[in-house]
Amino acid sequence: MAKKNEKFTSALTGKRVPPLTLDNKWYRLFKQAEKTSEIEQLEEQQKNLLKEQSRINDEMKRMRALKSKLMDEIVAAMDSNDKSASKKKEENSRLIDEINEKMAANEDTMLDIPRDIDQNNKELMIRTMEQCYEVIAQNTKDIAEVSAWIDSVRVELKKNIVRKQEMELRNVEIYSYMHDIFGPEVIELFDITYDIEGKKQEILARQRAMKEQKARTEEKP
Repeated sequence: MAKKNEKFTSALTGKRVPPLTLDNKWYRLFKQAEKTSEIEQLEEQQKNLLKEQSRINDEMKRMRALKSKLMDEIVAAMDSNDKSASKKKEENSRLIDEINEKMAANEDTMLDIPRDIDQNNKELMIRTMEQCYEVIAQNTKDIAEVSAWIDSVRVELKKNIVRKQEMELRNVEIYSYMHDIFGPEVIELFDITYDIEGKKQEILARQRAMKEQKARTEEKP
């Protein structure tokens, strides 16, 4: 597996693939191949990272909007000497400082999350390729075994068809001779009725058709 891992890693070098957990085709792929526990774990990690990225983006938008509102209130209160206005400016300034601290922390986190998402996604791609490789390899082996079984059965089927036709022809021949020797009244005791000539021609025609088919097959390069 190590050599395959290196091969897959090398093949993915420089490739930028969007997060697999956002691709519906990736989920459809695993209707054909079973997820390993490692793939499921990486999938869950990827979903959590994307959720965290989305949460922080939404939070940053809200904080920017709130910061802008607080600053507008400070500007509006600058020309007022009212104590309540002064208190409002102080409170808004304090809130802005808190928002700035939270935004700075979020910005640091937002630097790490894309890298973590990319790293997790690459690992998920490698594990996906490994699992699909194993499934395809096993299916290919099974296909070869089933094909060999079909070929074997086909040969046996042809032999049994010939054997069946020979037995049918033998019955017709026996019936025909007995009919000629003992007469129809005696043959009726066997509880069988044959259109002797018709049945014989039918069997011989099938045999000729099989021989012709075999000859055409052997002529093919």
